[in-house]
Amino acid sequence: MKFKIPNTHFIVFSIIVIVAAATWIIPGGEYTKVLQNGKETVVADSFHYVESQPQGFAALLKAPIRGFINAAGIIAFVLIVGGAFSIMQRTAAIDVAITHLVHAHDRFAIVRMFLIPLLMLLFSAGGAVFGMSEEIIPFVLIFVPLALKLGYDSVVGVAIPYVGSHVGFAAAFLNPFTVGIAQGLSGLPLFSGIGFRVIVWLLFTGIAILFVSMYTRKLRKNPGISPMAGVDELNHADAIENSETPTMRRRHQLVLAVFTAGMLLLVFGVLQYKWYIEEIAALFFALGIVIAIAGRLSINETTDAFISGAKDLVGTALIIGFARGILIVAQDGMIIDTVLYNLSSTIGSDSPIMASQTMILVQTMINFFIPSGSGQAALTMPIMAPLSDLLNVSRQTAVLAYQFGDGFSNMIYPTSPVLMGTLSLAKIPWQKWARWILPLQLFFLLLAMLLMIPAYYLHW
Repeated sequence: MKFKIPNTHFIVFSIIVIVAAATWIIPGGEYTKVLQNGKETVVADSFHYVESQPQGFAALLKAPIRGFINAAGIIAFVLIVGGAFSIMQRTAAIDVAITHLVHAHDRFAIVRMFLIPLLMLLFSAGGAVFGMSEEIIPFVLIFVPLALKLGYDSVVGVAIPYVGSHVGFAAAFLNPFTVGIAQGLSGLPLFSGIGFRVIVWLLFTGIAILFVSMYTRKLRKNPGISPMAGVDELNHADAIENSETPTMRRRHQLVLAVFTAGMLLLVFGVLQYKWYIEEIAALFFALGIVIAIAGRLSINETTDAFISGAKDLVGTALIIGFARGILIVAQDGMIIDTVLYNLSSTIGSDSPIMASQTMILVQTMINFFIPSGSGQAALTMPIMAPLSDLLNVSRQTAVLAYQFGDGFSNMIYPTSPVLMGTLSLAKIPWQKWARWILPLQLFFLLLAMLLMIPAYYLHW
């Protein structure tokens, strides 16, 4: 009998079970936390063991619903965005635009050469400058159909926005949610050391683009190498369909203009006014209404499209809720701080370079439990910054080690709600994605550790 790999929902729930079991083995512990400039930060050397809080069968069953409640914002965001995009798809403007782009891709070598690198560079810049992460979820609805029309697969459709933005997020030079918070907690000038960070960002972004571009070349020669071979044809039959597409009409142009204006407003709002989930969801809700008017949809067509789009993302909402349930079980079991304390205790080394490399590994392991960049910075940097002084590692390097450990693993960890939501939206099983992204992850980890060497010798 051939073994069949379980689906993503089962895998995520299995991790909840494993974490719940760990609360019976790992002793409870916590750091003293104080409010500093409106943010909760950890007091270094304040760790103490507390009474263990093993999570039993009832906690296990309540974890998904508590995960839903805890992640209500991002779940509502996904459903609203899905509804808004369904309205846009009903106007046929996206299909028309993608068809024109595909024709340009097939006819002009320069478009074929630079399309994917340019798109990934733009997303990487978004991750590096304003911490683009959750914001990429809507783009999956555009880039998966685009990738399939270009003759690639849904993995490429996810890689363009997701790998692009998250490589920028991990190697950021201006990200206020990671670099800004971590440097502030480490007592460093805000966005200092930017020169070295820009070089790091260009290096990692270039490697990510090269990895995806090489994969697309292989895919065009042999479509069978795709982990989604045979699956995309079932999941995205409409996107692959080569039926005749309507010509570009004035209403299509108007819809695309409204959407482009909305995306520019999104970038402006995030950068200027620090918009987050609620504001971005409100923007997409308004976009859906304006697009329906521009696309000349009736009231019934608009509401039907919105409901259909939201309904299609129920599976994605389940994944996000389950993934957040993992963290809730770990928090209630009081094991996160214990894991952090024991991991940080292993960093000590006579070599500053080895100590900084170990910091990357420790931050990578912690990120499994805390896939929030700002949350991990608030929890770890008050400990890692003074620890780096004792190890002769510069605080700037400690911040970079945190960035690497926090950012890259979000591309593979099933505890990341954004990753799991994105994959569910693209109908890619996590295990297929993990197998595809693993070589890049390992290379990123190796390169990150090697970069600790020049950081030390440059006295950065």
